Amino acid sequence: MEQTISTAGWVMLAFCGVLAGLSKTALPGAGILAVPLAAMAVPARASVGLLLPLLIFADLFSAAYYRRQAQWSCLVRLLPAALVGIAAGFMLMKHLDDRRLAPLIGAIVLGMLAMKGRGFGASADALKGHPIFAYGMGFAAGVTTLLANAAGPVMTLYLLSMNLEKDKFVGTAAWFFFVVNWVKVPFLWHLGLITPSSLLADVYVFPAVALGAVGGIILLRHIPQRLFEILTVVLAAAAAVKLLF
Repeated sequence: MEQTISTAGWVMLAFCGVLAGLSKTALPGAGILAVPLAAMAVPARASVGLLLPLLIFADLFSAAYYRRQAQWSCLVRLLPAALVGIAAGFMLMKHLDDRRLAPLIGAIVLGMLAMKGRGFGASADALKGHPIFAYGMGFAAGVTTLLANAAGPVMTLYLLSMNLEKDKFVGTAAWFFFVVNWVKVPFLWHLGLITPSSLLADVYVFPAVALGAVGGIILLRHIPQRLFEILTVVLAAAAAVKLLF
């Protein structure tokens, strides 16, 4: 694969790597641009398998650095449902593609973000503290990460509802995706989306991922909590709009 990528393609993939690292350690959702950029650098189907190892490499930085900030109580509720969601997504791949699912997820995320902007009512506050809410969001994240690469805005929405501090937000998201992305590997390998050739191309982009991850760690230290929440909501909304169209 690496022989067929143009110079401009390598530049775009390097930028994808920086975005992947930055999104994992500072700004969840910043990696939304990586998806279309990667699809411009290589064929769209191949870009799915190319991106996943880059995200996993970025996960290593975020999961290690923020390991003490992760809220394991949230993860215990989310991960089992997410794993079931990944299996369900794999089973649904022959019947429901991302062109059908992505707009639906985008509309739901935008609607719930709008509700958050207006303030949750008492009933909504009770809902977000209920285990069913966590199970439902975990399952949705699992399904959408396999079918539509849309788990980012789903997880952002859930973690925002938990009112976590920025370090705990990033740490919890880091460990969630660290587990989920590794679980996805055999599925994408089975589908032929991850190959020895794509992995070799990933190795060339790893330094850019490391640069973005380290830069994100430094950046997060200087971002006020309120600005972090605003940027997170804006990026989640951008991701949802992308899913819609």
